[in-house]
Amino acid sequence: MPAEVLRDPLALKLSLPGETTAVIEIGDLPNLRLAADLTEGLAASVHPHGPLGKRTTVNAFAYTLRRMVRELAEDGFEGSAAELTRAALGAFWLRSHYLVEYRTRTLLRAFDTRHQVLAEPVRQMVFGTNYTRPVVGEPLPPYAPAEWNRLIDLCKREVRRLAEEHRAMVTLAESGQDPAIGGWSEANGAWLMLRTGPVTRTEVAAHLGITPNVFTKRHRGIERVRAALFPSHKEAVPYVLLLAAWTGVVPDGLTGLEIPGIRWIGKQATLLSYTKGRTGQESLVLSPRASRLLEQWLQHSALLRGHVPDELAEHVWLVTRQGRPARAAFEEYTMRGWVRSHDLRGDDGGLLRIDRRRLRTTFIAQRGQRQWSLRATIDPNHSPQVEGDHYLSAATPAQKAVVEEIARDAQGDLLRRASAPLVVDEAASAAGLPEEVHRLGLAEGALAELLSGQRDVFSGACVDHFAGLHGPKGKPCPARPWVCLLCPLALFAPRHLPNLLRLKAFFARQFRQMPRDQFAAVFAPYARRLSADILPRFEKAAIAAAQLDVGDGDAELPLRAEETTS
Repeated sequence: MPAEVLRDPLALKLSLPGETTAVIEIGDLPNLRLAADLTEGLAASVHPHGPLGKRTTVNAFAYTLRRMVRELAEDGFEGSAAELTRAALGAFWLRSHYLVEYRTRTLLRAFDTRHQVLAEPVRQMVFGTNYTRPVVGEPLPPYAPAEWNRLIDLCKREVRRLAEEHRAMVTLAESGQDPAIGGWSEANGAWLMLRTGPVTRTEVAAHLGITPNVFTKRHRGIERVRAALFPSHKEAVPYVLLLAAWTGVVPDGLTGLEIPGIRWIGKQATLLSYTKGRTGQESLVLSPRASRLLEQWLQHSALLRGHVPDELAEHVWLVTRQGRPARAAFEEYTMRGWVRSHDLRGDDGGLLRIDRRRLRTTFIAQRGQRQWSLRATIDPNHSPQVEGDHYLSAATPAQKAVVEEIARDAQGDLLRRASAPLVVDEAASAAGLPEEVHRLGLAEGALAELLSGQRDVFSGACVDHFAGLHGPKGKPCPARPWVCLLCPLALFAPRHLPNLLRLKAFFARQFRQMPRDQFAAVFAPYARRLSADILPRFEKAAIAAAQLDVGDGDAELPLRAEETTS
């Protein structure tokens, strides 16, 4: 386990990837037994045994650990993790937000995996489904034009300045000599670092044969020489921000760039391969200015790349951390420090908050303005209305007639869906039936045939079975039974109640076996019309009597083979 107990037995030192450490102190907590168990779970969750690899993440887990111990102590719990109950744990999680529950579940799972001490009901709860869900925020807005321009201009100036200082320091190193012979100076220090890589004060003092304290008192400028020759996190920030703004590569893909993923195509184009966390490997052809920027960074970091171990040599973003080569991480605190050092302000007057995801959002938004719009297929300067009026209109009178007929059919369909269904009991009692007969254009005597059942289909009396809306005129309507529920030619009488109830049972079976989205697209309009508009217009006694004749199987319906799996 990457952990060791310090002199104080109530503290734990965790070794993290990248030669960093995190110290977890629990001596001031009210329940030391629970705190010790959770701390052990935290240690077991650190890479390579668990998912935690960053110091900021470990510190966040430690903060949540302390919060859990304190809140459970306020609730009266004083035992160890093995004595946790479902009630105590459930009450804590129900009043916590998603991250608190996620982190404490992770700690308890890791601890129980090692010792198997949780009670079985508690274990099922810990390894079960989260009570809370992460809150999905609003889409990130692009940067305002003024903020974007200030950021890009600053990055360009910094890249130019850093490149000039790097070239000047390399030139100065050519005039230097070994400081052990010629004494310390910036030129001699640059000469030494060109050959040995980034060195610390202690290493330079040892090379000169003096103590570090004497070197610190007598000599200055080692940090400036090292920063000019070998970029640090601070010097890498403008490069990565500018490359993100010019390519739109996702932050994790940009941070994880490797040298084998860069292929130079000609003099100005570059094929960049990177890993996107959600989708895997992707590639992008860089623009000329992005290619030049990437090439400039590789030249800037070439000296450092020659003095790093093999496991770091293939990473693009190599920097120095405390005088040692390391892989750049571009954490949020690094961005905050860089913004503060350059006093970069937003439109609100405060320090500009840099979110590399917003750089991608802004890149996409600007690309939609510069290049062809997805909604404009002829000219990106035209609105959709202009495109439709000038380029998508019918070219001939025949085509125009077809388009207009399609529009009329669509409008008629909307009107039919909005009209109320014709139910005999209600219409006959409301003296509105003659108007419906006139509206439907029925011939003399047709009303009597409808009411008597001479004109009838499965779920409704049809005005004219050979004039259906879903097939050729003069042929029997091919619509499926439930389509009659929305058909304007259908008249529903009490004799249809058993079949209507069979359709209702059919919808219920389909709802149980189909995905909700699919059911909503296929059956929802018909089920809603049946339950909300048609059945409530019949008497309850008639519905109850008809229900006696209804089973719960597809055999009751006149369905084709393919309709049983709709």
